[in-house]
Amino acid sequence: MKQYNLEFNTLNLKVKKSLFIIRLIMFLLAFLFFVFPILGVILSIASGSGLHIGYFIAIGVFGLIGFYLLRVSLWNTYGEEIIDFLPNKIVYEANYGWFKDAKKEIELILPQYSFKSVGYEEDNEAVLVITCQNSEIETAVKMPIAQVKELILILKDSKISVEVETVVV
Repeated sequence: MKQYNLEFNTLNLKVKKSLFIIRLIMFLLAFLFFVFPILGVILSIASGSGLHIGYFIAIGVFGLIGFYLLRVSLWNTYGEEIIDFLPNKIVYEANYGWFKDAKKEIELILPQYSFKSVGYEEDNEAVLVITCQNSEIETAVKMPIAQVKELILILKDSKISVEVETVVV
């Protein structure tokens, strides 16, 4: 299964979904990290212990952990990266399904495409790296090295590089 799709000047990189049971457990844990501290505070107040500053600290800490788990769960379920090649810049955005990260923009001047090996050596996985002068975009979607090399060849041979070179020169 190809994890990338290049249409017009937009490159979509899709995350390979993890096992359903793992995603289910992660979503459940994220939900519980939000709910348990609130239920604990409600039960403590109902039993007559009163309200303490520690409750707010616990809700804050567990809420942050729950948010992080939710983010990882969404990435492993709906994650994709969108890279738009515009005439004078590259716009990168990570999409988690329910929300998106901030866009990262770099100037499109003589782009160079490479890959960086990630994970265990026997997994043979890598991520795409796009370098333009002093700026760099390193994707987070892990793909087989053969697929990344194929994508690099497509990007180098595509009109994106030709258009940019004519604009820059």
